Amino acid sequence: MDGFDVQQLILDMDINWTPVIAATVCGTGALYLFLKWRNNQKIQKKILNAQKRRDKSVQQAEEAVQLFKIQNPDFESSSIVSLSLSELTKKLQDGFLQPDAVLYAFMEKALEVNKNLNCSTEILMESVAQLKDINTQKKGLLYGVPISIKDNVAYEGHDTSCGVVSKLDQPALEDSVVVEVLKKQGAIPFIKTNIPQGLLNYDCSNPIFGQTLNPCNLQKTSGGSSGGEGALIAGGGSILGIGTDIGGSVRIPASFCGICGFKPTVKRLSLQGISSCVKGQKSVLSSLGPLGRDVESLALCMRALLCRDMFSLDPTVPPIPFNQEVYESSKPLRIGYYENDGYLQPSPGMARAFRETKDLLERAGHTLVPLQPLRIYHVFHELTLRGVLGDGGRTLYSHLKAGPIDPSLCAQANLMSTPGFIKKLICAVLKPFYPRMSAYMDASLGIGSVGELWRQHANIEEYIQEVIAEWRRLNVDVMLCPMLGPAYNFHYCGRLNSAITYTILYNLLNFPAGVVTVSTVTEEDEAQLHHYKGVHGDLFDRLFVKAVKGGVGLPLAVQCVSLPWQDEMCLRLMREVEQLTAESRRTRKH
Repeated sequence: MDGFDVQQLILDMDINWTPVIAATVCGTGALYLFLKWRNNQKIQKKILNAQKRRDKSVQQAEEAVQLFKIQNPDFESSSIVSLSLSELTKKLQDGFLQPDAVLYAFMEKALEVNKNLNCSTEILMESVAQLKDINTQKKGLLYGVPISIKDNVAYEGHDTSCGVVSKLDQPALEDSVVVEVLKKQGAIPFIKTNIPQGLLNYDCSNPIFGQTLNPCNLQKTSGGSSGGEGALIAGGGSILGIGTDIGGSVRIPASFCGICGFKPTVKRLSLQGISSCVKGQKSVLSSLGPLGRDVESLALCMRALLCRDMFSLDPTVPPIPFNQEVYESSKPLRIGYYENDGYLQPSPGMARAFRETKDLLERAGHTLVPLQPLRIYHVFHELTLRGVLGDGGRTLYSHLKAGPIDPSLCAQANLMSTPGFIKKLICAVLKPFYPRMSAYMDASLGIGSVGELWRQHANIEEYIQEVIAEWRRLNVDVMLCPMLGPAYNFHYCGRLNSAITYTILYNLLNFPAGVVTVSTVTEEDEAQLHHYKGVHGDLFDRLFVKAVKGGVGLPLAVQCVSLPWQDEMCLRLMREVEQLTAESRRTRKH
């Protein structure tokens, strides 16, 4: 219509619009509040349903265990769960133990451990049904062995929640490849274990299943993100577990809880069916790996998984079987080492445990060669942190804000939700006084364009080659370095992502890495914390002291590293460290 003037039409209507506008605004506000309330109700219902599923599975497991004990009055679980994995597999293969007795023994122990530590997200009652067909897998390397799996490892019919509400009520349609291979090797996955909200945190707490506690000290975190695995295995409720590691998520819980953990080369094991909140992030890659009570358990798990079934189910996995000859070799090694990476000063216990292990290796005839990490300050901020938070953390934050945010994640959530221009302002203010904190804040802005992302990936590739060239120049076979520890007090992990340089460096490099527990915190270690200054003397260093304070008696570990695809060489050094440590303890006792 020509000449139609909407504004004039409204004026001609001679209506008092004030109450209409007020009613509209009030109505919109009321509608917003109603929708928010309804959304919160949906969220709470999802969380409640997940908790009910867990509680139901626990009840079913308790009933199944009790029924088995009634039917088998001579059943006694403690003699089974105290066996090493090698002892257990031999007794199962020889017929001295039956798979049903072993499963119910570990189920009973896991239920007990979970009551104390809150380390499980669900008991997999399909494990009982699996017993009916288990004899068809009698030739499997893990025949009859109950296995625990991290929450984000897909098991058909069960959620892979990653600790976030947005992934609840989405049960996996099929088993992950690793679960399928474990079953083909005769293993019985029987429990899923707890994780931190969103996985990118080395605590172990989420608003769905709560906080997992450390079996060595209930006032400490078990570590993360495979923290449920660390707690359950250290507590005796599992003999072997599967976790994932993108910045230390297998190694940190192993260190905090006093067990062993191994992060293989990425793609040595299949990642099909492994859930994540940052799928597609390629700067720092996640790896799937085992946790166990000793190094031989990890090696046996790798032998079992690196089989024809793994290679056929996932053709993207290179068909490289486990090299037993390299693992069992006794040839003296050239071992690179560093005591301080130049970014985080080790805690007194970390440093002492490392020095003692280095001395043991030297006395055993190995050659130790200084090998300091290259450009760690730049690499951590510009390649690692900026890469993991390439989108400024928006993808991860979208999962977090879809439900309540766990207290352990508040610092990270605040960082990710802060507008970029405010971060830049904070960077400028901090830089003259706290340059490391300024660099950390700047890196959290992520990567600005596709072109910058490509350059960053190219820089990572160049850095990997630079490090490999340095290893070859010094002719080292493997690396020994400190491992983060002891276990933290609660709510410090999310405030101290700056402390993971010792672990995340090897995710960036894609080098195999594993941890072996070698000592415990002494009174002297604790006293020396009073003199801890740190590398930078900033808030991060002061927070680190508070995080590890009160650690007397807690486990301490060292970390072993090898070049890509030389996973067996890494495990070989881990085995050497474990054996030398055990011999040293026996000598001191006598």
